Amino acid sequence: MNDARFQQVRPVRLYQTIVEQIEGAIARGEFRPGQRLPNERELVAQFGASRPTVREALRVLEANGVIRSRPGDPHGPEVLPFSPSGLAKQMTRLAQLEEMSVAELVAFRMILDSAANLLAARLRSAAELAAMERTLAVMAEAIDRGYDEFSKADVAFHDAIASASRNSLIQVCNNVVRGVVLSLIEDRVARSRNSRALMRESLQHHREVLAAIRAGDGQAAARISRRNIYDYYAGYVPESDRAAMRALLEV
Repeated sequence: MNDARFQQVRPVRLYQTIVEQIEGAIARGEFRPGQRLPNERELVAQFGASRPTVREALRVLEANGVIRSRPGDPHGPEVLPFSPSGLAKQMTRLAQLEEMSVAELVAFRMILDSAANLLAARLRSAAELAAMERTLAVMAEAIDRGYDEFSKADVAFHDAIASASRNSLIQVCNNVVRGVVLSLIEDRVARSRNSRALMRESLQHHREVLAAIRAGDGQAAARISRRNIYDYYAGYVPESDRAAMRALLEV
C-alpha cells in the first residue's frame, strides 16, 4: 500500500481567487500602471460574485499597493506602479508575527549590502563616487543633530552605493530589508546611552567601505560590509540565532 499522506485542504475564500486573478492579469501585462480595472459593477458581473466579496478583494489589493480604489468610482480602480512599500509591509508583518527572525533579516542584509558594495567598487563612476563622499560628509555632520538625521544620511549613503551597483533589484530589496530591520530595533538604538558612540563607530565603518570602493577593491568592500553589519546588529540578535550571520563572515 502506498504510504503517501495528504494534508487536509483549507477552504479558499472567494475574494482570494479574485485577488489572484487580478494580480495574474497585471503580471501578464493585461493591465499596466495607470490603466483602470473594470468598475465595481462590471467586476461583480464578470466574477459572478457578490458586491461585498468584490469589495473585499479590492480592499486587499489596495492594502498591498496594487491598485487605488475609490468607492463608487465609475471609472474603476487604478492600477499602480510597483512600489517597494508593499514589500516592506509584508516583510515587516512576517517579522512581527515571528515568521521571519531578526537574524534572518540581518543575514539577508549582509548578503545584499556586500553584493552592492562589490558591484559598486567595480562599476561606479567618478560622479557616483563623489555622491557617496558627499553623503558620508552629511553623516559626519548629522551626529550632532541626533539619530534621526544620522539615519537619513545613512540611508542616502547606501542608496548611492546601490545605485552605483547598476542593479535596481538590489537597491529595492536593500532599502526594504534595511527599513524593516531598523523598524524593529531603532528605538533601542536611539534610546541607547551611547548612541553618539554608536553613530561615530558606524561612520568609521562607512569610511572603511568607501575607501575600498574608491580603491576599486570589491572583495574588500563586500567583506568589510558584512563584518560591519554583523558587529552593529549582533547585539540585537540572540546568540543562538547568529550561526548564519557568522557563516557569512567566512565568505
